[in-house]
Amino acid sequence: MQIVTLAEAQSFPVWRRPIFLLFVMAAAMPIAFSTWYALLNNFVIEVASFDGAELGLLHTIREIPGFLAVGVIAIIIFIREQVLGLISLVLLGIATGVTAWFPQMGGILTLTLLSSIGFHYYETVNQSLQLQWIEKSRAPLILGWLLAVGSAASLLAFAVIAVTWKWLDLSFNTAYMISGGLTALLAVFCMVFYPQFQSPTRQNKTVVLRRRYWLYYALQFMAGARRQIFMVFAGFMMVEKFGFEVHELTSLYLINLVINMLLGPGFGKVVTRFGERNTLVFEYVGLVFVFLAYGGIYFFGWGVFLAAALYVLDHLFFSLAFALKTYFQKIADPADIAPTAAVAFTFNHIAAVGLPVFLGLLWLVAPSLVFVAAAIMAMISLGLAFLIPRAPAPGRETIFSK
Repeated sequence: MQIVTLAEAQSFPVWRRPIFLLFVMAAAMPIAFSTWYALLNNFVIEVASFDGAELGLLHTIREIPGFLAVGVIAIIIFIREQVLGLISLVLLGIATGVTAWFPQMGGILTLTLLSSIGFHYYETVNQSLQLQWIEKSRAPLILGWLLAVGSAASLLAFAVIAVTWKWLDLSFNTAYMISGGLTALLAVFCMVFYPQFQSPTRQNKTVVLRRRYWLYYALQFMAGARRQIFMVFAGFMMVEKFGFEVHELTSLYLINLVINMLLGPGFGKVVTRFGERNTLVFEYVGLVFVFLAYGGIYFFGWGVFLAAALYVLDHLFFSLAFALKTYFQKIADPADIAPTAAVAFTFNHIAAVGLPVFLGLLWLVAPSLVFVAAAIMAMISLGLAFLIPRAPAPGRETIFSK
């Protein structure tokens, strides 16, 4: 196994450098995950006959590995982060590929758990590697470009589904097999053709909980709770209430991805220009109004066009969330990045484990209340965002720091 430092890697061809590897992984993951997510609502309703409560259970199972992401700290004692990330991508690809082979409740939940282990462990390691390999001054811009590349990969997956689903009469199995196989193959390619990159700072290999990171933990917790409502119920609403078919729901995803692909680098410039505090405040204010409007769709009977527009806006505001990463990078001890990425993922998923089941039951009674709850969570996040200083740094983690 060839191990090279980040400085030594700068003499390599561009396609073998650490930043390029991040771009390849950013493209590989969404091919499987976006296909799984795009087809999920139609698959569980049309094939498995799920209702809101069963969908909530599925998403609770899906979030358990995220809650246990702190286990990454124990694994990286024995396996390098880069290797663990690529193995996780292979697991995500294989589990996604065989999803349609087991259309019963038990099979769906088992494969959801396996693919989720791959997804969440990859995301935990990927976030750590991004913050270790990218310079602070360039981080917002590079993260914006990574968002654009990931969106382009998702766009390709969604475009193929939208164009060929009816035309070629695709089955769920075909779509899952192709997308999962591509993700796994790209991960294997990265294992073979890239050396192991050594970060300049040796990472702590124990659980790190520091009082000065409390605001970052709190924002991660609220982000996880709020994100679940969009992930679980926004798309489910479009299928259950408005009868969207696979190609119609995928078309909405395509709009979101085109926006992210075109504006991703611009989002990075926004964070650089206005700072993490202002960016996150803007995101949370927008989400408050979006979630309240979602609730109005059920309460007042507003129509499908408003629902579709809100879905696009919802996704657009969430795209600014990488400002939370750069906030942490600015306040963190460089040796804390890997363990804190794992701890933060666990905080992000505390509410995510139990919330979908509870909200799934609430959905059966009053769907509008689910989105009211999301608006309240966005308001809490907004209040926390105002505690971020205008120039975060070690020793200046919050506006209360001396």
